[in-house]
Amino acid sequence: MFTKIMIANRGEIALRVIRACRELGIQTVAVFSKEDRNSLHVKLADEAICIGEAPSAESYLNIPALISAAEIADVEAIHPGYGFLAENAHFAEICESCQIKFIGPRPESIRLAGDKSVARMEMKKAGVPIIPGSKGTIKDREEALRLAQKLGYPVIIKASAGGGGKGIKIAHNDGKLISAFLTAQAEAEAAFGNRDIYIEKFIGEPRHIEVQIIADSFGAVVHLGERDCSAQRRHQKLIEESPAPGVSAKLRRRIGDAAIRAAKAFKYENAGTIEFLLDRKENFYFMEMNTRLQVEHPVTECVTGFDLVKEQIRVAAGEKLSFTQEDVKITGHAIECRINAEDPDNNFLPSPGKIETWQMPGGPGVRLDSHGYAGYSVSPFYDSMLAKLIAHGDSRPEAISIMLRALREVQIGPIKNTTPLHEKILNHPKFRQGGISTKFIETVFCAAKTKNPDDDTIKN
Repeated sequence: MFTKIMIANRGEIALRVIRACRELGIQTVAVFSKEDRNSLHVKLADEAICIGEAPSAESYLNIPALISAAEIADVEAIHPGYGFLAENAHFAEICESCQIKFIGPRPESIRLAGDKSVARMEMKKAGVPIIPGSKGTIKDREEALRLAQKLGYPVIIKASAGGGGKGIKIAHNDGKLISAFLTAQAEAEAAFGNRDIYIEKFIGEPRHIEVQIIADSFGAVVHLGERDCSAQRRHQKLIEESPAPGVSAKLRRRIGDAAIRAAKAFKYENAGTIEFLLDRKENFYFMEMNTRLQVEHPVTECVTGFDLVKEQIRVAAGEKLSFTQEDVKITGHAIECRINAEDPDNNFLPSPGKIETWQMPGGPGVRLDSHGYAGYSVSPFYDSMLAKLIAHGDSRPEAISIMLRALREVQIGPIKNTTPLHEKILNHPKFRQGGISTKFIETVFCAAKTKNPDDDTIKN
């Protein structure tokens, strides 16, 4: 087992890793930008090293600064958290070359899963259902037109190196296809330095279902059930839950088995997530693999009882998985609400500033993962998420009831936040019924405020 780990991240995920390490008896090293000098992860780690100025490119994305910090602190491993460099194959390779263990998958697995068009072909070979579409990347507009006409409109155009909703466009006819093709290429080039794109048949109003997997270096791969992440706005998840409502035991087994096949096809090690689209006829299709710990991992931890971060660390240290597929039992229902420093009544405008009032809920069935506190300043430089509020009950109705009670106890001021929106969503009859599509938030709560023809798409 490691004796000292550096966390190459900030915010609540840095705290999450610090806490797991403390329970394992591992020393921790936090890194921080000058903007984050008063952050909780800096206060709670055993050591802390400043790595640069506020902009991410000068700090949390600065690989030389991170490696220098790791060498100065003499750590054995780096946990990347999520976001920033968590899915950066080059960073994982640099860690390897410096004899520092990257707590995540091998660089080749990150690179394979990160190329969406190549990943599609690998999934097809592995017998994992994929959405009908191009066999590889599309070379030009003429090829795009021929394929779109063969598939039938609407089609979705995606950046091969994509993520975060960038380089994704919907086309409903030949005319729209040409402009969408060119725009997607330009966005992909700007965001990822790679203009390659591919095309798929567009699945209308799907559900976003993902499966948590974890694998060790001895060939064992286990899935820990599925999560429903369909409550999202403009490709950003707002609410996640496990297990997915309305998914039968038979469908759950099929999706879980497909996720295992996918992980093995990527020769995967450590924690990851296989993401699927599910249509109304219970057909599911591979969308992508996230080669990292997910923001929403706490709901899986609540219903399975396994600590995914501790398991990540053990696997990276060369240990076997501490459980088998037969050990995974789903107990009750868990829901997570992401509380962001945004104003839902003003087109989700970011709300940075100093927090003067900070009251968080507690009680049975409530978990809070957060880096916020009274006096903390929410920076405009980073993601707006302040907290992840998780409710766990014996049933979905009970989990909803616990979450609503917890949300009513939240007091954050004077900055705006998304708590009131979460209450509205959880009280809506369609959400209560279960099985909402990825269009639910946009059409019910945001349609009058934001209209974007490309918002039919989804994101990791």
